[in-house]
Amino acid sequence: MNGYYDCLPHFSKIMAEKEPAMRMNCKTQEEFEAWREKAENKLRELLGFDKMRRAAAPEPRLVSCEKMDGYTREKWTIFTEPDVVMPFYRLVPDGIGKGEKRPAVIAQHGHGSCGKEAVAGNAFFPELGESIERCNYAFGVSAVKEGAIVFCPDARGFGERREIDMQGDDPGKRLSSSCYYLNFMALPLGMCVTGMWVWDLMRLTDYIETLEDVDPDRIGCIGLSGGGMLTLYFTALEKRIKYAAVSGYFYGFRQALLELYNCSCNYVPHMWENFDVGDVGSLIAPRPFVIETGTEDILNGSGGLANVYPYVEQVRSAYRLAGKEDLLCHDVFEGPHMWHGTKSVEGIKKYLF
Repeated sequence: MNGYYDCLPHFSKIMAEKEPAMRMNCKTQEEFEAWREKAENKLRELLGFDKMRRAAAPEPRLVSCEKMDGYTREKWTIFTEPDVVMPFYRLVPDGIGKGEKRPAVIAQHGHGSCGKEAVAGNAFFPELGESIERCNYAFGVSAVKEGAIVFCPDARGFGERREIDMQGDDPGKRLSSSCYYLNFMALPLGMCVTGMWVWDLMRLTDYIETLEDVDPDRIGCIGLSGGGMLTLYFTALEKRIKYAAVSGYFYGFRQALLELYNCSCNYVPHMWENFDVGDVGSLIAPRPFVIETGTEDILNGSGGLANVYPYVEQVRSAYRLAGKEDLLCHDVFEGPHMWHGTKSVEGIKKYLF
């Protein structure tokens, strides 16, 4: 063969030439608020929220409780739909006084994590320990050490929520996920795995608000990689989240998701027709928001930081309209795809305490 007749250049050209329908290019705060309402409605539609059902009650169940260094690690389950169970760790710092309410932080894992285990620093097999070390993955532990009550959930398809294709104790399966399987079960039903993930975090937030030791007005969300994606979409639509930190997931969709194929969980029908990353990020304005970018992160796309900066500036323009530009922080660090944590943890201390 002399070569291949592939379609990637064709699709890349289509995407490059067509501006997303929900592009955030507002010039006044009034225009922005009108755009926000339309954009939120469209995003809910694309994520398939109308196909999901609330459980009558979360029915929380304590599975285990273990004393750690400076905090307690509790394992819980709740129902997020009538027949869907979410397991999560609740990390509770020592020294909470009677009647005291602490900030809550939802710490969301990405891929290569064994779900909630990496974020909670639970390196119970060698390959997971290597992943935690390589990606600085135990940021849930960092947050509880700051005094917050931390929630580390399994996203559907990860950890204890793996589908049949990835179940078992083989290290490769434990570190992998069922994103592909889940998304292809969901798409013909008008759903997608990203939408189910966001829905589950909304139901977790419902539960968090009922807890006596949590201040419902001080809830944040942080995440790395796929967890950064989930933090981005979740915070864009969930006003109860007062602070967000997205690491390793803020770049133009064409270069980073079309030209550089990523996990199937990134692909939501009609998303690219309507939104790019800066449009979704603008919905977080004007709440405090930290974006972490590694200079050597290959997921930034072929343009590297040039595929990041314009979209951060688009979000910055939304903050500028509200007179809150100081609440957006872009932490560019020298390094690969990993959790940096410096400005993100500072943000927890500054905005939730």
